[in-house]
Amino acid sequence: MAKKYTLKKISALQNKRTEVDESRFTIRYKTELNDSQYEAVTSIDGNYLVIAGAGTGKTRTLVYRVARLVEMGIDPKSILLLTFTRKAANEMMNRASVLLDNRCSKINGGTFHSFANITLRKYAKAIGLDSGFTILDQSDSEDIINLIRSQLNLADIKKRFPKKQTIFSIISFSVNTGKAIPEILKEEYPHFFEFIDKILEIEKVYTSYKQKNNLLDYDDLLVYLNKFLNDSNSAAKSFLSTIRYIMIDEYQDTNKLQAEIVKGLARYNNNVMVVGDDSQSIYSFRGANFKNIMNFPLQFEGTTILKLEENYRSTQEILNFTNHVIESALEKYPKYLFTRRGSGELPAIISASTENMQSKFIVDRILELREEGIPLQDIAVLFRSSFSSFDLEIELNKANIPFQKFGGMKFIETAHVKDVLAFLRIAANPKDVVSWFRILLLHEGIGPKKAQRIIDEISTSRLSIKVNPEAVVPDKYDDKIVKLFMLLNSIHTKQELPSKKAELVMQYYEPLFKAKYDDFNKRRKDLEIFLNITENYRSLDSLLADMALDPPLESVIDVDAEAKEDEFITLSTIHSAKGLEWHSVFIIHALEGYFPISRSFDSLEDLEEERRLMYVASTRAKQNLYICYPMHIFDREKGMTFSKPSRFIAGIKDDLAEEWLLEEDF
Repeated sequence: MAKKYTLKKISALQNKRTEVDESRFTIRYKTELNDSQYEAVTSIDGNYLVIAGAGTGKTRTLVYRVARLVEMGIDPKSILLLTFTRKAANEMMNRASVLLDNRCSKINGGTFHSFANITLRKYAKAIGLDSGFTILDQSDSEDIINLIRSQLNLADIKKRFPKKQTIFSIISFSVNTGKAIPEILKEEYPHFFEFIDKILEIEKVYTSYKQKNNLLDYDDLLVYLNKFLNDSNSAAKSFLSTIRYIMIDEYQDTNKLQAEIVKGLARYNNNVMVVGDDSQSIYSFRGANFKNIMNFPLQFEGTTILKLEENYRSTQEILNFTNHVIESALEKYPKYLFTRRGSGELPAIISASTENMQSKFIVDRILELREEGIPLQDIAVLFRSSFSSFDLEIELNKANIPFQKFGGMKFIETAHVKDVLAFLRIAANPKDVVSWFRILLLHEGIGPKKAQRIIDEISTSRLSIKVNPEAVVPDKYDDKIVKLFMLLNSIHTKQELPSKKAELVMQYYEPLFKAKYDDFNKRRKDLEIFLNITENYRSLDSLLADMALDPPLESVIDVDAEAKEDEFITLSTIHSAKGLEWHSVFIIHALEGYFPISRSFDSLEDLEEERRLMYVASTRAKQNLYICYPMHIFDREKGMTFSKPSRFIAGIKDDLAEEWLLEEDF
């Protein structure tokens, strides 16, 4: 009698939960993981979305899942783990190897780009590539664009055309988000929209140039990989049959192109686990798409949603506050972070009279924390925008508190602030050659040789800002030099406050500023903050002295003592702080217009991302959380104006945070 054989759908087989006898395993998964982590680690076949709240052991969960798959007898080479940094991938594979054995190092692990490079080299012929292609880094790409740009006879336009970096940024953003270049120009660079035809021409020539010369930039790696994965050729089918289990870390940070790649990878073996936190989706400016994580269950049939909610980082008081912040999000996966760590102090919301008082409070509290035994390196000050820390940096320098800043340069290192400072430094010291060279080169028609000739005349006193420029500037120099000397003469000779002198410089600098920087709209806030800082000074010399202060990095007297004192607090934008943690965290400038930032007011999506930024910032704190804002902000047009606390902290209940009011005579 013939045996009966029933055909079954592949997906039905794959989505069946794999039962495993764990008694033969080296690792005791049940006892080493909490219940939610264990559920994620033991969820094998099918599609899974793991919503991992901040500090809930996301990396640990992925590491244990890799180890368990290997212990189950799955071929390590059939496991693919994609991350956003090579460091993260290596860390996970190393931890899994230590946890189990060296088999874990043989899994396919890496970034999207490194995985694309390896795959495209192997299957180049199938997609019409030469396997010997060269990868362009960003500077290479910009140089090629500059070459194309120089061939367009832009001098005939007689208007400023975007620089190579700007053009490359526009093209790259378009590739990664699927947004058309005209749309990007309208939203981000409206002042360049009139050059749309030229920019599109550059993009076309750039693409052709790469193809002709067997070159791929970083974006091309993803474009060609996506094309390969979604082709129906035998090579793609053969490759995809070798990948059995797919894991993606930080899925909330993926862009449109990366989400399409994940979909392509799962075409045949539909076993995908993505791990991420919708509440930490904060990189839309890089092209990350919040909708990827929200729409994952719609894109991948039969998705099971798992949640990691037990936090191992923060006190419950801090978690209660962060739960409150994200609770009002319009679109989210509901979750409630909790901890078994025990209780602590309520987060503090500190209202200071002015920005400078905010800075002085933070300095004072940092010194108190250090005396309480909290190392400086376990303290961080976080901010929405880099310019928000400028006043604080001055106060930290005064108090000799060393710091490291991430996510933007120290404000005295930013080119546009250095430009403005150069004018003021010359006003204080007319023979400051470095500053002279800087401001002369800002002017069109003045190159290094001409600048040097002018500086030589200043050095020999043939030119001077101390007397009426119209009497001492020779006829061989045009009006721009006369106007420059008139400005410098005015701010050098007049007995005015530093803020007034800085105002005069800004009026003169405005057209030069717009001409020099394509992104002047984004940089402008830095200059406004600098003007606010000048209001704290009565003397130009003291302002410039404070600007020049740097923390001592080494001791020539006692090397051992230096080693003991080699500690720094962290100043960081919230974007750069993601994934990190500190004992005590200060969030500054929690004001409407600053955090959330004013340009987010016109877009609900942008406002929601600002809320997620507050969530990310708050969840960096382990023990102490201080959220600060100045009640008055100086506006150069309106003077001192009353500010509104951020909507994320306004009217918060007493059981979630306590309010501190700093006294005026602080």
